[in-house]
Amino acid sequence: MSLVTPDFRFRRLRRTPVLRALVRETQLSMNDFILPIFVEEGIAEPVPIKSMPDVFRYPESELAAVVQRAWRKGVRAIILFGVSSHKDETGSDTWHSDGLMARMIRIAKQAQPEMLVISDNCFCEYTSHGHCGVIHEQDVLNDETLANLQKQVVLAAAAGVDMIAPSGMMDGMIAAIRQALDEAGFNHIPVMSYSTKFASAFYGPFRDAVDSNFKGSRSSYQMDPANSREALAESLQDEAEGADILMVKPGLAYLDVLANIRAHSIRPLAVYQVSGEYAMIKAGAQAGVIDEKAIVLETMTAFKRAGADLIITYYAEKMADWL
Repeated sequence: MSLVTPDFRFRRLRRTPVLRALVRETQLSMNDFILPIFVEEGIAEPVPIKSMPDVFRYPESELAAVVQRAWRKGVRAIILFGVSSHKDETGSDTWHSDGLMARMIRIAKQAQPEMLVISDNCFCEYTSHGHCGVIHEQDVLNDETLANLQKQVVLAAAAGVDMIAPSGMMDGMIAAIRQALDEAGFNHIPVMSYSTKFASAFYGPFRDAVDSNFKGSRSSYQMDPANSREALAESLQDEAEGADILMVKPGLAYLDVLANIRAHSIRPLAVYQVSGEYAMIKAGAQAGVIDEKAIVLETMTAFKRAGADLIITYYAEKMADWL
């Protein structure tokens, strides 16, 4: 005699692959993914990033081909990170129409006009000290950084970018950016805010990726990983200031934060599967202790299940092979 009430035989819908697919609650598609691309000045060949297998810093001469390859694979959005050889105290190279940031945007848009090109808007890749803005005795000055950021995002928009993605975690950042874009005639440009960005240990390999000489801590402006209520408040504040898309970074260790923001906001929500998350999966796969494809698909599904609409991941091109 069965002890299971017939109405609750869950296994009925798990019997075959087709049945499981038909009732699957969370679906992945190539429209979910954004591919990060690193571009370095002054190199002639791609430079492998040792801590991130299969990820490279590309020369400008190859950026067009990389963008076109990604498009052919099914990637529909990229986010650009520059590795500058013209660093200074303020990251002023990002204010010039012939600077690396503007050149990357123009090359990417010309290579594949249909591709959604996003610029990561910060100063850490362009400053000699590696901090995200103007510093005074190792403290990042909020309002001075906002003024510089306004110049940077207007330049990015003028270069043809499709979306701004500010990552510096300054107070009032979205309001300042929205004001600058609107006043310059770019009110059609959306802003995807790194609205909930934690001072995380998962960023380590990224510093290899952008060849950063940063020493110290960003804990005075990035979020304490212990604070979930503050995480929600940060995102809701950016939404109130005009952010079109909100983001949680890193991803896997913060699924609770992702789900909580989703419960309180109807804005599109992105998550960044950061360099440390990627590197751990790669290391486990290379050691033969996990199935890389299975782990990645499960992880991406977890992001979507927790509420993400968009996933920034170094696996974006690979997902085209696996879906």
